[in-house]
Amino acid sequence: MNFRKWLRLLGPGLLYAGAAIGVSHLVQSTRAGANFGFELLGIILLANALKYPFFRFAPQYTAITGKNIIEGYHLLGKWAVWLFFAVSLLSMFVLQAGVSLVTAGLLEQLINTGLPVAMLTFILLITVALLLIFGKYRLLDGLIKYVMLVLVITLFMAVFMAFIKNPPGEIHLFFYDFSLKNPVHLAFLIAFVGWMPAPLDVSVWQSLWTEAKNKSFHSHTDLRAMLTDFHTGYLATIITAIGFLTLGALIMHGSGKGFHSGSVAFAGQLIELFTVSVGAWAFWIIALAAFTTMFSTTLTCYDAYTRVMSKTTRILFPGWKKEKYLTLFWMLILLLGTMIILLFFSRNMKQMVDFATTLSFVLAPVIALLNYLVITGKEIPPSHKPLGWLKVYALLSLIILIAFSIFYLYWKFL
Repeated sequence: MNFRKWLRLLGPGLLYAGAAIGVSHLVQSTRAGANFGFELLGIILLANALKYPFFRFAPQYTAITGKNIIEGYHLLGKWAVWLFFAVSLLSMFVLQAGVSLVTAGLLEQLINTGLPVAMLTFILLITVALLLIFGKYRLLDGLIKYVMLVLVITLFMAVFMAFIKNPPGEIHLFFYDFSLKNPVHLAFLIAFVGWMPAPLDVSVWQSLWTEAKNKSFHSHTDLRAMLTDFHTGYLATIITAIGFLTLGALIMHGSGKGFHSGSVAFAGQLIELFTVSVGAWAFWIIALAAFTTMFSTTLTCYDAYTRVMSKTTRILFPGWKKEKYLTLFWMLILLLGTMIILLFFSRNMKQMVDFATTLSFVLAPVIALLNYLVITGKEIPPSHKPLGWLKVYALLSLIILIAFSIFYLYWKFL
């Protein structure tokens, strides 16, 4: 397969990566490296491994049937759609607020408006909504490829220079900073895994984007093309998570410095991580790359949540006929809900992010179970159902995710 053909196949998988490589990577992975060096590197790999089958099953269902996975939930029963609707409603405002706040902080570092962070975030969200109304899926598909390219090149430069300036000696490779007996460490671990590589409901987003790509380009994404696209995006999230953890470990671990809780100050520290590695001359390149990355996350999340809530509302309340008006309705609801969250929590970004990621950790088994039931349902031909190693892998991952959630609830409340 030549490069141009491979590039044309990419779309929903890179949008997934664009949504994932946001707070979980820029914020949580960097914090993990800064606090614990390379000690949580294995956790990144474990979290990606555990969630892999369930991220894969959602776009796979669309490639097989031509329908989005929410319609697959409906075939399980209306209870499944209601359950997913509730999960999305619980997480959407906090998640959108978290990514938008970081994006606004990075924007302030770039243009120094002097505006209150809530006001800047409001302007940002209005801009995002207008872009989605007029640009639709084609805007997302075209933008994300350039965003990912700039991010990967900039990140590789920063990590390479960090290794040269701060070679990982024994203190970075062999240490025991993290302790499961420490409740602060354990709480961070749970929050870290919650959005690593992304909340599991992002799998549904990729299914919807696959459906949107088919409609927008008047084509059908077959299973082979879907898997190529999916694995490209999934691998990108793993590599970038390791990259951000490495920056935190090499530059901040053991320095005695911590991350600021405010979004603007945190954004400044994040950019400083890169400039310390690459050089002050690269400030504008790095700041623009970081902002573009987070802006794509804000854009993809806003698009996805309005798609998700529009689709579920039409199934649960068939009286809604025109999807266009329903999408605009949920855009407005998402904007208002996000701003309410920001007005109460914008002063402590870390607290808000940790709450959102922990919520995703607890709810992950719900989405995982729904995705597994759909891909093993009667609608899927036997030749396309997960068999052998993939079925065993998915069941073991599901059991572990459920066990982790039960453990957290027991630890937290009992």
